[in-house]
Amino acid sequence: MAPGGCHAREGHLRAPRKHIEHLEGGAVEGRQNGAEGPVTVRLGTWLDNVRKRAGKLTEQRRADLDELGMRG
Repeated sequence: MAPGGCHAREGHLRAPRKHIEHLEGGAVEGRQNGAEGPVTVRLGTWLDNVRKRAGKLTEQRRADLDELGMRG
């Protein structure tokens, strides 16, 4: 999952921890067994967890997140 859609739409990635995104099936990559239909993503939780675990990410991944304004 990538936060790019939210960033493009909102211009930032400061979602509250309880924020949930509702995605159409066609907008979701990597779904198992070709499943379709809407998907609920706990984006706020995911963003918070990634920020807390940033030290375990590769340097390139941290740089990518910094470029999006996700960290800091």
